[in-house]
Amino acid sequence: MQNILSIFRNSFKTPDVRRKLLFTALIFVVFRIFAHIPVPGVDLVSLKLLFSRNQFLGLLDIFSGGTLANFSVMALGLNPYINASIILQLLTLVFPKLEALSKEGESGQQKINQYTRMLTVPLSALQAFGMYALLRSQGIITTLLPINLMAFIVTMVAGTMLLMWFGELISEKGVGNGISLIIFAGIVGRLPVVFGQTISTITAENFTSIVIFLVMAVVVIASIVIINEATRQITVYYAKRVRGNKMYGGQSTHLPLRLNQAGVIPIIFAVSLVLLPSLIANYLTASKNVALHNIATSITIWLNPLGILYNVLYFLLVVGFTYFYTAVIFNPKKIAEEIQKYGGFIPGIRPGTPTANYLNYILTRITLAGAIFLGIIAIFPTIARTFTNIQNLILGGTGILIVVSVVLETIKAIEAQLVMRSYDSYTK
Repeated sequence: MQNILSIFRNSFKTPDVRRKLLFTALIFVVFRIFAHIPVPGVDLVSLKLLFSRNQFLGLLDIFSGGTLANFSVMALGLNPYINASIILQLLTLVFPKLEALSKEGESGQQKINQYTRMLTVPLSALQAFGMYALLRSQGIITTLLPINLMAFIVTMVAGTMLLMWFGELISEKGVGNGISLIIFAGIVGRLPVVFGQTISTITAENFTSIVIFLVMAVVVIASIVIINEATRQITVYYAKRVRGNKMYGGQSTHLPLRLNQAGVIPIIFAVSLVLLPSLIANYLTASKNVALHNIATSITIWLNPLGILYNVLYFLLVVGFTYFYTAVIFNPKKIAEEIQKYGGFIPGIRPGTPTANYLNYILTRITLAGAIFLGIIAIFPTIARTFTNIQNLILGGTGILIVVSVVLETIKAIEAQLVMRSYDSYTK
């Protein structure tokens, strides 16, 4: 804690870093202003009631930065952009041209970012129409004329693109990852409201439950910090090589394998898959077809977010997607080829395929610990409600994971800026 305070204190003493921090804060203020400009024609009271009953919409509200529950002009938030990024990452594994583009360094990454922005537009339009259909089925918004519906969709798409631009401005002129910080700002911006709701329910009977919940929250936050920072260090030696009159290599380094390679992405995948049937079922419960109505009602009952079946399925999906996404972003064969290319080897392991098999062996086992941890974090709200009987949780497990991860990354980014400035002043 002392180190964090000293980093922030030194950052405000450095003009360049201070300017970046103030710019980031300014973008946050503008974002929160837009988050309270509602789209006309929406019954906000009924909308908030719908969100309180649907966990899938609640998760979308997290990634929209709290703008979806208010149904502001930025109601879709960054969900289409996140989906577009995930789709592009998966397509990179399928299409060799995209894979080659991803290896071209900064220019290739800029091209992929451009494709991501282009894909975000149709995804935003599709999600806006789906949101309109859902709200109309629930009687929250009236049936719109085609021209008004087009204006509704264009407004939603424009809000997403503006929010995406804010994130890129922070990445370029501010501190840290702009997209992550926008999501972080939205989650933190909702805290005062939810905290006030929780405080208003405190009585002499449930005071002990509040204390238990706070203790659980502290333990979860500490666990997230430990797991996020945990790595398995693989020692790599580099043989001595002579080029011309110079000798290279002859040193050792470490290849860090993170315990949680996938971050929060598996939870996003899993919750989208496990809650999508419930979302469709809620839409079909208003159907006049008796068979469809009964099937939709059964799905709603069986996949109740507080039920055992739902939480077991959710946990298993998170574990499965953690392995899947780790395999997507970490390629042991490619790493082994790079080590061999530069004359490196792992002690006791032959270069090439044996090295790749060894890395895969280690990664499979440490990922299990990370996957189980993410699964517990995903079902943390249900666990907390069971032990404390508190319905208005300040933050769910996913929200805590995002907030803590973003804070850690941002602190590291600020510290890197300070080290770079200190080095520049030293060289001068």
